[in-house]
Amino acid sequence: MVTCKDFLTELSEYLDGSVEAGLRQELERHLSECPNCWVVCDTTKKTVQIYRGVDPYPVPVDVHERLIAALHKRTRAS
Repeated sequence: MVTCKDFLTELSEYLDGSVEAGLRQELERHLSECPNCWVVCDTTKKTVQIYRGVDPYPVPVDVHERLIAALHKRTRAS
């Protein structure tokens, strides 16, 4: 049985269509039963569609450095 945490772990691969058929079926069953995960999935899918055709915007160096530092801090805490 797929939990919400399981679903969120597989969300990117699910949206990319790169999960195996059996797992896809389990994820879709979970989506049909869990309104919270359905909203997350639907919103993420729409966001990807919106930004797919947009030109990339460079991130300022200071923002990039703060983001990397925050990610390192977060991964060390896990």
